Amino acid sequence: MILEGKVAVITGGTRGIGQAIAGKFAENRADLAIIATRVTDEAKSVVMELEQTGRTVRLYTCDISDAEQVASVAEEIMADFGKVDILVNNAGITRDNLLPSLGIMDIDDVINVNLKGTMYMTRAFIRNFIRQRSGNIVNISSVVGLMGNKGQTNYAASKAGIVGFTKSVAKEYGRRNIRCNAIAPGYIETQMTEKLPENIQEELKKSLAIARLGKPEDVANLALFLGSDNSSYITGEVIKVDGGMYV
Repeated sequence: MILEGKVAVITGGTRGIGQAIAGKFAENRADLAIIATRVTDEAKSVVMELEQTGRTVRLYTCDISDAEQVASVAEEIMADFGKVDILVNNAGITRDNLLPSLGIMDIDDVINVNLKGTMYMTRAFIRNFIRQRSGNIVNISSVVGLMGNKGQTNYAASKAGIVGFTKSVAKEYGRRNIRCNAIAPGYIETQMTEKLPENIQEELKKSLAIARLGKPEDVANLALFLGSDNSSYITGEVIKVDGGMYV
């Protein structure tokens, strides 16, 4: 139970990769503050399921692209839990299209949520980490942020930005016993990738060294390692979970 006594904040923790990370953390005895854009029946159901592990799990709503909302929810979480040990910046969106066809909102929304949201959340908790002289940040980037992808210039830019942000935070705060790493998933079976036609999914599998799409649990297992003290000498790293998609 390698997260015994830890409190973790997870953005986008009610579906897909975020939900898998939340489940893995709860299984390993972490208490959870889950951040979602809105309270839905689905989100409530996920929280109830996580509570079955016996951990304290609370759901908070916040638009992470809004700095004031982020600051407010961070204060609320600190008041409720008394501390935060791990921050997982997982929430993200896509607005895919070729560059000339991307609207201004398509660009702004993706950058604001994926990149600025990660920065705002980290900024909101970093002083707490400094005060307690410990903290652990796990950012979810993407293999697309490393290799690029047609039709995803906005998304690739946002995820590449997370890579630079991760390394900079690691350098700024390593001496304060604060670590910051990133995970770069490839094609993972989530509600996002379910929208891809079956023939496209089959073609994708053929391009991978490991001939299957990843599962959210594949990412969650790495997040658990990075979020635990088992990785205490690792910071500033970007680790791919992509089945050999980008070697």
